[in-house]
Amino acid sequence: MIGSSTVARARAFGRVLSVCAFGWCSGCVVTTFESPGEAPRIAPPPSPIASPENKRAAAAPLPTVDVSSQPAEISARHLLVAYKGGLRASPGIGRSKAEALARAEEAQKRAIAGEDFVALVKQYSDEPGAGERGGDLGKFDRQSMVPAFANAAFALKVGEISAVVETQFGYHVIKRTE
Repeated sequence: MIGSSTVARARAFGRVLSVCAFGWCSGCVVTTFESPGEAPRIAPPPSPIASPENKRAAAAPLPTVDVSSQPAEISARHLLVAYKGGLRASPGIGRSKAEALARAEEAQKRAIAGEDFVALVKQYSDEPGAGERGGDLGKFDRQSMVPAFANAAFALKVGEISAVVETQFGYHVIKRTE
C-alpha cells in the first residue's frame, strides 16, 4: 500500500498515479481533466488486449535501453497530440491517428527549428492544462512514464527535442529541461 505522504506529494505536484490490481502502475503517462484545486482522479488500468495479433505485438519486448549512464530523475516539457480513440482523449477530439501524427510532426519540426516550445505547447497540445503550465512535467523518474515516453525522454540531452513519440495517449514531442 502506498503511504499518504506519497499521495500528498503526487497531488502537490499535480500528478496522478494509476492504481492497478498489483498496486501502483509503473510507466503511466497520465493526462488529467481536473480543474485547478480539484482532487486528482485515478486512471483506470488499460483495457485488455482482444485480438491474437495485438497479443503478439504487446508481448514484443521493448528495445533494451542502457539506463546505467542516465540520471534517476529528469525534468521535461511535452506536448500531446491526441486522436479519436486514444486513451483518455478528450471527447472533443475528432482527428484521426494519421491527422494527429501529421500535427505532431509539424510541431516537432517547428520546435527543432528553434521556435518557443511553450508557445508550441499552447498551440498544439491537447492535454488539458498543458498550455497553462507550458507542458511542464516537473521532475520524474523513468517508472513514472510509459516505457516509450520514458525511453525517449531519458535519452535526450538537456535542451534537446525528441522525435515524435507514440504512446497509447497519442503523439508526444518532448523537450528535456533538466
